[in-house]
Amino acid sequence: MRQRRPLAGADRPDGVRAGRRGALAAARGAARRCQRRQGDTAVTGKAKRVGPLAGVRVIDLTNVIMGPFATHILADLGADVIKVEAPEGDTFRSYRPARHTAMAGNFLHLNRNKRSIVLDLKTPAARAALDQLIAGADVFVHAMRPAAAERLGYGHAHVSQLRPDIVYCGAYGFGAEGRYAEKAAYDDIIQAGSGLSALQNAMHGAPGYLPTVLCDKIAGQAIAYSIIAALFQRASGGGGQAIEVPMFETMVEFNLIEHMMGSAFEPPLGPPGFNRVISHHRKPYATRDGYACILPYSDRNWQDFFDFTRRAEFKGDPRFANLGERVQNIDVLYAVVEEEAARRTTAEWIAFCDRVSIPCMPVNDLVDLFEDLHLRDVGFFSVAEHPSEGAYRVMRRPVSFSSAPFEIRHHAPGLGAQTREILEEAGLPEETIRALTGQPSCDTPMEQIS
Repeated sequence: MRQRRPLAGADRPDGVRAGRRGALAAARGAARRCQRRQGDTAVTGKAKRVGPLAGVRVIDLTNVIMGPFATHILADLGADVIKVEAPEGDTFRSYRPARHTAMAGNFLHLNRNKRSIVLDLKTPAARAALDQLIAGADVFVHAMRPAAAERLGYGHAHVSQLRPDIVYCGAYGFGAEGRYAEKAAYDDIIQAGSGLSALQNAMHGAPGYLPTVLCDKIAGQAIAYSIIAALFQRASGGGGQAIEVPMFETMVEFNLIEHMMGSAFEPPLGPPGFNRVISHHRKPYATRDGYACILPYSDRNWQDFFDFTRRAEFKGDPRFANLGERVQNIDVLYAVVEEEAARRTTAEWIAFCDRVSIPCMPVNDLVDLFEDLHLRDVGFFSVAEHPSEGAYRVMRRPVSFSSAPFEIRHHAPGLGAQTREILEEAGLPEETIRALTGQPSCDTPMEQIS
């Protein structure tokens, strides 16, 4: 799939116009448009409804990664995601590199197929506007701590009064009923608290952080599937409901899936920790000319590996006769793989492993992914043209639907790019819209803004 031109008309280059032309020019242009239509409602074209969630409207108060990753999934599945931003915008906009302020490269991917509205929720007028948006929405999602959401006035009780059948999702660091509920939470905090950092102690001799915001993204997926499940229940007659997605509890379950081990029993039959996974020999192995992941797994895999490496002494060894025994003696096996890996090139290992169906993969640098032949085969990357940011690399939705092909309906929006159209869709009066957007009133003489 090659996308060389804008795919939707809803994102206009003037989404960042105030920052480029200056407040004075923007105000003059607004006044002239007002004089031309004098109260007529502006009509905005709507993007074609596609995807399994087409017709679902989501009010999204989240920022950075966890919540936006969740709503990114929903948006790519066809939901109309309205991204509610403070006047300073989502902080993820400000990262570098970027071609223009507030349009960072990472922001472009995570916020496509969304529309942006700026509302200063410290003001009563903005909160009243948000209330009206909520009344016409299917989903409300935020990532404030529970007490902060209540202080702002957007706890479940208030939101469900505005729309009784709404799916309300609070994405928290920690569950609202626990003693950590009001603690600040970021990915590193949850990696440490959930046991993930300590798991690396066995492998590396010290606790560590994974070089990715795994907790944010796993929690983001949990938010997305929970919202979709609640929408299904509502469609089945179950009504709206409140969902709580805490990062900490989500990652504790995630980590213990394979690491519970003997601790699954009461009293425990052994300590937690899956020794195959935390073996210090479990790593990409140095080959003669690089690195590769070489992973014999099944009985047949190991027999083929021993034949190829001429390690006949291991073939009848009872320590390696079946999966259960191998797991108990995994350090011995992985040490053998590490030793043998260095005797051949990466290409030789890939050729052998592919021939006998032993899982094997070269170690790719991130930059290698852009030229990966498989990703090219499936059309994972393409190039699109953003109205204000120019050509940029697109990662397609990784999940494919036979009846809902991937489309970009909106490129990532400039800050507040769709504020007016969203407020108009909600039925707010023209003067209210002008007050919220900082545009001059239709009755304001030109000389007062010159």
